[in-house]
Amino acid sequence: MSATTGEIKRVTTHVIQAMKTRGEKIAMLTAYDFSMARILDEAGIDILLVGDSASNVMAGHETTLPITLDQMIYHAQSVVRAVHRAMVVVDLPFGSYQANSEIALSSSIRIMKESGAHAVKLEGGAEVEESIKRILMAGIPVMGHLGLTPQSIYKFGTYTVRAKEEEEAQKLRDDAKLLETLGCFALVLEKIPAQLTKTVSESLEIPTIGIGAGMDADGQVLVTHDMLGITKDFKPRFLRRYLELFDAIGEATKHYIADVKAKDFPSDKEQY
Repeated sequence: MSATTGEIKRVTTHVIQAMKTRGEKIAMLTAYDFSMARILDEAGIDILLVGDSASNVMAGHETTLPITLDQMIYHAQSVVRAVHRAMVVVDLPFGSYQANSEIALSSSIRIMKESGAHAVKLEGGAEVEESIKRILMAGIPVMGHLGLTPQSIYKFGTYTVRAKEEEEAQKLRDDAKLLETLGCFALVLEKIPAQLTKTVSESLEIPTIGIGAGMDADGQVLVTHDMLGITKDFKPRFLRRYLELFDAIGEATKHYIADVKAKDFPSDKEQY
């Protein structure tokens, strides 16, 4: 745990804003279950995102689109039970907010009431303005998400870097300002040019959190399973693997199988 944030009993929107103000970077990772969330929380992570990436890494889907609101609430409940310090933010899944603002509010209320999470996250800018307004009016903190928005993958047709052209970059700058004006407490910027991240981050009072968006965001987020090397084949440029758990767990499993087959496990000391 960092010396600057070790005294914090609970990370809140106020704490996140203060971190940007004093220039302290914000560390965010994903979590979907109790055991992993407990490890990450005790390590001192600032924000845990119950991401719709659970659709990929937990359920094996190709995209984030199939995961349901009920499933997101289940994952969020598991994470919240483990956490004592980190702020828990939950993705609104595809279909739970795009149709109209009433559905967006209903989905957000369910997440907050049924999971005990601290905020919701949703993708998009001006096109979801009414939904954001309605959620915020209910007193629910909202984290925005611009750039590569995975729920729109079939619209984009590719996971390539977004906002490289000026027209799209200007829309992103405009949307970022809009989200801040509406009252979002933070903003994820995914897979955009580093210089655009710097420009946007410097123009906003609220924190930005980047993924594949360069060093000048106010914080960084990665999918925990990617960062730990549990996922094996996903190797984008922005990903730094801190462990290779796919291989390590595989080797441990082979060792266990060999011990069982050889009648070496359990030993006399490992039985009653």
